Amino acid sequence: MRQSKLFSKISRELPKDEASFNAQILIRAGFIDKVAAGIYTFLPLGLRVHNKICNIVREEMNAIGGQEILMPGLTPKEVWETTGRWATFDALFRLSGSDKKEYALGATHEEIVTPLVKKHVFSYKELPTYVYQVQTKFRNEKRAKAGLIRGREFSMKDLYSFHETEEDLNEYYKIVQKAYFKIFERCGLLNLTYLTFASGGAFSKYSHEFQTVTEAGEDQIFICEDCQIAINQEIIEEQKGCPNCEREDLKQAKAVEVGNIFKLRTKFSDAFNLNFKDKDGEEKIVEMGCYGIGPSRVMATIVETSHDAKGIIWPEEVAPFKVHLLKIGQMDESSAKKVESIYKELLEEGIEVLFDDREVSAGEKFISADLIGCPYRLVISEKTLNQNKVEVKKRSEDKLELVSFGSLIKYLKK
Repeated sequence: MRQSKLFSKISRELPKDEASFNAQILIRAGFIDKVAAGIYTFLPLGLRVHNKICNIVREEMNAIGGQEILMPGLTPKEVWETTGRWATFDALFRLSGSDKKEYALGATHEEIVTPLVKKHVFSYKELPTYVYQVQTKFRNEKRAKAGLIRGREFSMKDLYSFHETEEDLNEYYKIVQKAYFKIFERCGLLNLTYLTFASGGAFSKYSHEFQTVTEAGEDQIFICEDCQIAINQEIIEEQKGCPNCEREDLKQAKAVEVGNIFKLRTKFSDAFNLNFKDKDGEEKIVEMGCYGIGPSRVMATIVETSHDAKGIIWPEEVAPFKVHLLKIGQMDESSAKKVESIYKELLEEGIEVLFDDREVSAGEKFISADLIGCPYRLVISEKTLNQNKVEVKKRSEDKLELVSFGSLIKYLKK
């Protein structure tokens, strides 16, 4: 991608109507655009990052047997009345259609997925089964002021599992936990993210959240440094100590919830009469689990936890481009062609490149590169060309290296 052709532009100033750092820097760097409180447009750079996070999630969900579907964002009132949540779900956006019927924008999809599975599962032979989607959700948030961390419209991966027995549900629940940590590792959040015990509500004693420690967090968690797990503030008075080792001197920290998992058990299968016949022909109720991750919230959390005074520092697997190539200073025709050939070679080798070919000062290009935060900055000038080398700097480090043209591809792929 040539930066001269990039749709979005860098802003010199932080937006004045945003309090959260993630929104400020993502808007300034040209990743997102604010439409209204809690509502954002993903621009080309931002959509590249978001799609990479979604693809990581898809790969890990597929690896544990998930099959991707896509459910509607517009849902009829009747399904919410079946579970009793039409009247009790405060964050639902409710609306009326031209057919005089009432609808809700999808805030979550248990009410859609359960009757869907009922059409396809009749016997123990069809269990367990796991379906997931990556989709836009809508919630009428009263506190939509934390950028992409808490939006009124946001992306969500929700996986639903269906089982013969509670024991099978429990086993899959553990498998999902491991898959989630793989996702957070690939997104660069593993060392800051804790499996956090939270209230299970009507479903079970505990549910679990995945909380990433950051000063931007809206939640308070209490970390057991021996077990590397945490407790949500909502249950700390009841639980007192670590659920695993009972240690009481827990470390308090602010955190962002980037994922959660619930054992729904039979709450929704009861409501929709989701039954199956076991090996003996006896009709039994299906056990259910629900597992959510918010890609847009993960994106914001990466920004909040991985930046410096100059801008964002993207982990390599989710960065918009691996390399930001900067052409610096005036060049004769021969030199300019050499830079073009290096750009083309990088593309041919499958290396994602943002090429700053703009006619602006070197200082402006350096500021732009630091703000956008690609993992590698390559600088080519007449001085480096005369040495047949490229100046390479990792965004996460201060040191510069001179790498020969012949070694560049190997260096970037190692």
